[in-house]
Amino acid sequence: MSVDPLVIFTPSGKRGRFPRGTPILTAARQLGVDLDSVCGGRGICSKCQITPSYGSFSKHNVDVKPDALSEWNKVEERYKEKRGLKEGRRLGCQATVQGDVVIDVPPESQVHKQVVRKRAEARDIVLNPSTRLFYVDVAEPDMHDPSGDLERLRDALRTQWDIDNVAADLHILQTMQPILRKGDWKVTVAVNLGDAENPPRIMHIWPGYYDGTLYGLAVDLGSTTIAAHLCDLQTGAVLASSGVMNPQIRFGEDLMSRVSYSMMNASGADEMTRAVREGMTTLFDQIAAEAGIDAGLIVDAVFVCNPVMHHLFLGIDPFELGQAPFALATSNAMRLRATDLGLNIHPAARVYILPCIAGHVGADAAAVALSEAPDKSEDLVLVVDVGTNAEILLGNKDKVLACSSPTGPAFEGAQISSGQRAAPGAIERVEIDPETKMPRFKVIGCDLWSDAPGFEEEIAGTGVTGICGSGIIEMVAEMRMHGIVDAPGLIGTAEQTGSAAVFADGRTNSYLVYDGTANGGPRITVTNRDIREIQMAKAALYSGARLLMDKFGVDKVDRIVLAGAFGAHISTKHAMVLGMIPDAPLDKVTSAGNAAGTGARIALLNVGARAEIEQTVREIHKVETAIEPRFQEHFVNASAIPNAVEPFPILNSIVTLPDATFNTGGETGDAGGRRRRRRA
Repeated sequence: MSVDPLVIFTPSGKRGRFPRGTPILTAARQLGVDLDSVCGGRGICSKCQITPSYGSFSKHNVDVKPDALSEWNKVEERYKEKRGLKEGRRLGCQATVQGDVVIDVPPESQVHKQVVRKRAEARDIVLNPSTRLFYVDVAEPDMHDPSGDLERLRDALRTQWDIDNVAADLHILQTMQPILRKGDWKVTVAVNLGDAENPPRIMHIWPGYYDGTLYGLAVDLGSTTIAAHLCDLQTGAVLASSGVMNPQIRFGEDLMSRVSYSMMNASGADEMTRAVREGMTTLFDQIAAEAGIDAGLIVDAVFVCNPVMHHLFLGIDPFELGQAPFALATSNAMRLRATDLGLNIHPAARVYILPCIAGHVGADAAAVALSEAPDKSEDLVLVVDVGTNAEILLGNKDKVLACSSPTGPAFEGAQISSGQRAAPGAIERVEIDPETKMPRFKVIGCDLWSDAPGFEEEIAGTGVTGICGSGIIEMVAEMRMHGIVDAPGLIGTAEQTGSAAVFADGRTNSYLVYDGTANGGPRITVTNRDIREIQMAKAALYSGARLLMDKFGVDKVDRIVLAGAFGAHISTKHAMVLGMIPDAPLDKVTSAGNAAGTGARIALLNVGARAEIEQTVREIHKVETAIEPRFQEHFVNASAIPNAVEPFPILNSIVTLPDATFNTGGETGDAGGRRRRRRA
């Protein structure tokens, strides 16, 4: 009997089998995938645009053939001719399932748009931008002293502003002469002041006195989200912050899946490079429109990213990062032109990419180091940048150690049965009543708790759609605190836990958070597999931190800084109950918000900081978790909630965790959902 094709949706990770001929829109609706449609699938509204991906996907264990979807039809052709359809896009109501397929739902096709939480943090930054404005009076041409207009402009910059050896690109020569004459030989010149390796360079010329400003972008290119801050280079002010989902998610949610895709598909790396650069184009258009500025006035950009993103953005195959010794093509800072990367900003704009530290510790970790400066700290500080791939720094003014830990996408809501990205309607806060063992929660976009009067009316526009990362962390920690989950990670029965929200779910038990089926919404639960996913993610995070502590020769730290957009929304107490971070006083655990983005802004607005971080990176010692035997030992111990061997005395003085064990060794499943055999 033939098996129906498998349809996998990204970024949600939802999947199911559907008969051949099923419209993608129908499959999305049946799985609860967030795919928009206004016209009811008649091919009129075009809101159900999707991007199919083809090739071999080891993460999903699926090979997608070129004929996985029905052929392009007349409705799609008509829409493309009249209104335009991005290359590679299909209409979900028209494309039908013909074989196993991976479908990406782009942000503009989602009803519930993601809340990109990588906001700009308030920070005092010494202004020293790379590009500045200079008003000059240029000598007019003279028959008795012939020279070119460019040469006289360069002379004016040298004599009036002491800027020597100024270079100019061809586009300046093509537009310069009419500008000089229109300004009556008085012009304002934007000059990139260069550095030890590059001479000053004319970026733009305006006739007369230009009283406007120049702009720069600080970009945090993450595995899941691309976030950008548009800055005024003259004042340092953040004019707009925006973000988009990284379109590479359709090739794999975690970094190794993307490396694997490039290994298994001849054009895989090129596809991912195109995808991320297209994402940049979307983001830059979006942020310029939000600020109401001309993207052509963005003359400088700074990027921070992990090594795999670094290579794919630059168009470098990340093959070597997929195997020991994890060699980077280059770990040095990069100074490039925007045109080299296909970026739709000023044609002469310069791009600076912070240096990588080593292996899988990249420029994003360097940016965190620039922002949080552990190398200047008197006390011992642990900085954890929580994300799909966590970067961890431990140090003080004596030395700094760094490592990368593959936490995976669970903290982003992926691979969780009711998980989703942060968007209106997503559960982000959770409390369980100690008496009834029933949950209450808050969702993004509503300030009311779910048991408060008026909650249902307040969320009528969005509904309750799922659980985002901060919500699932609080959920699992609350379940552990109230005896619904035991230390090994097993959900007890309704009788064992005393909670009517627990129900039998196959060989294990699950916990009902919210049942919206009466209103056409989803039934949101936490399964034992969800618990296991969170255990694996938090164990990887904790093990990386603990390994650095071993290398430093300490068993405790003075303070902990949670960095990253996600880290800013984590409850400190719940993170410690879960065992994500080492035991520490709660008042010594703080959030730095998007520290990588802050580091990018510092490097954008102060060129001196670029030299500083390049020097700092050379002095940071990289620890490779993949070859450290104790990492696996710590990982096994950290799989328990909070930990199988670490005492956590400070946590125990705040919270009393039940010591119940729900696995009796009989027919009850273990935390991974496998049934244990009885011994004869």
